[in-house]
Amino acid sequence: MSDLIMNKHMKKISIVLASLVILGSAASCDKYLDVKNPNNQTTFDFGFTESDLEEALVACYNRIRLEGTFARVGYTLDAVRGDEVWNASQQWYLPYDNLNSTGQIDIGDQWPWRDNYHVVNRCNLVLSRIEESGLTGTGIDRIKGQALFLRALAYYTLATYYQEVPLFIEYSQYDSIETMYAENVAQDVVFDQIETDLNEALQLLPTREAGGEWAKGRATKGAAAGYLARVYMFRHNYADALTLLKDLINGTYGHYELTKDYGDNFREGANYENNAESLFEVQFLDYGMGGSDEEWTPVNISSNATQGHAVESNYGSQELGSWGDLAASPWLYNLFKAERCTDGTLDPRLYWTIVTYEPEYSAYTGTTNAGYPNGGDPRSNVVYQQEITRTPRCNNTQGGMSIAKFTNARNNIYASITTGLHCGVNLRLMRFSDVLLRAAECINEIDGPTAEAIGYINEVRNRAGLADLPTTGWTADKLFEQIANVERPKEFGCENGRGIDLIRWGFFYDAGRLAQISQHSCFMLDTAEGSEVSTQELTTATASDYSYKYFTAGHEYFPIFQGTRNANKNIHGNSANNNYDNGPDWTAKYGPVHPVTAL
Repeated sequence: MSDLIMNKHMKKISIVLASLVILGSAASCDKYLDVKNPNNQTTFDFGFTESDLEEALVACYNRIRLEGTFARVGYTLDAVRGDEVWNASQQWYLPYDNLNSTGQIDIGDQWPWRDNYHVVNRCNLVLSRIEESGLTGTGIDRIKGQALFLRALAYYTLATYYQEVPLFIEYSQYDSIETMYAENVAQDVVFDQIETDLNEALQLLPTREAGGEWAKGRATKGAAAGYLARVYMFRHNYADALTLLKDLINGTYGHYELTKDYGDNFREGANYENNAESLFEVQFLDYGMGGSDEEWTPVNISSNATQGHAVESNYGSQELGSWGDLAASPWLYNLFKAERCTDGTLDPRLYWTIVTYEPEYSAYTGTTNAGYPNGGDPRSNVVYQQEITRTPRCNNTQGGMSIAKFTNARNNIYASITTGLHCGVNLRLMRFSDVLLRAAECINEIDGPTAEAIGYINEVRNRAGLADLPTTGWTADKLFEQIANVERPKEFGCENGRGIDLIRWGFFYDAGRLAQISQHSCFMLDTAEGSEVSTQELTTATASDYSYKYFTAGHEYFPIFQGTRNANKNIHGNSANNNYDNGPDWTAKYGPVHPVTAL
């Protein structure tokens, strides 16, 4: 028994000694055991090489393709805020068409806020890592310039949507609750930062020619200059804006020109996207080229995502399968019909803006006007063009002319819409035609209606086949009226930016202008299913309703979501939250609004 007990004790001692040896060996070999998994990177060790920063920059671009940035709501909210688009479904978008949201609805009060801060946060990581690492070189300059541009783009949207927003420019601000829960600052403070970012980006980025293939789909000097001019004009700094715009026209920041065919700005495919007219556009994969995962925000990280946008789902006709929420105003339709091209045909921009089948389209064979597809013969798909678009509805019971831009309505790639994130037409956020019309506006504000200003307008008109405007007989007020309520609506109808224009022009702060855009926004509700859509000229007295009938002072901006304010007690409400009239402050700062002037 004693030998057996002794053996057991020896075995236990051996096990203990062996364990101590193993532990001792482990202690002497720390460098072999403390290995980091390269596939498990964190924000603490990622972003300190150029290749890391390139990957992070792709993530920044990915965020401008979210529902709250430009994949749907973030793009269309500004359009429905304007006088060219109304909420045909009379639901979902209604508080933003009527401009009377109470701040309790996430679609407009939260989603653009949330998703644009996704952009800001990722750009801040890139910019902070560049500063911390001390990396330099051409590649780093390009990365930094793009991050600055994208951050400025996000803040431009936030400031023009929500007026006063928190300003984050350092990634370290997210390190503590005290700095992360920042208060919102005055709009001018945000615009100061946007100007700083864009001026630096302008120095760092290459032109589109210098960038070559790399530049396709990326921010370049032209994009930075174009958006900087927009910021200057919002602040009525017309002199500095004009300098940038003339440099763009003269090719200082790269060569841009109008495409021969207006419709090329709204087609998908490598032959049309990132073209000579585009200063910057949001990239989406062509229809059917993406995966099958339909990812709505705020996730959007699947490698098998559809990678399209859903603007078409709001703009398209319900007869084609869309949700049919938004429609073009009858005013815009009749504006197109009011003036013929020099060859007697309709303005081709009507064809590409509003889904309406005009009988004479079938006779446009061999026309030289820009815009009509297939050599000017839309009869290539007679059933699609005549039968389906003959009664262009957004909602079968509410009426309304559906919108053609950034949809398949004129591309004829597919016969019915698959709602959701599927449309592949890149969203052109700024085009060279905007540069020309903005240059004309700046000259008119500084020097009045000069021949140079009218010449820039005529370049845009000539592309559409319209006659030149005369160089005499104008006043500054009259030429402004022509730009604001004829040239810009016909060139950019139903695109993002009209609501921002109405704010910068002060149209919400002048009784005459508010009455004018109210009449522009009139619509006729159809209750008989299958009836023809009304295109008659309307007034606030004859219309079923109009968008600004319910406008509450201060709601030209969207309210900050109450849930956001509850989470961050440092955020105070903006003019929409507090029903504050911005008119007196705007007038004191910029002077009187251009009066309504007969043309």
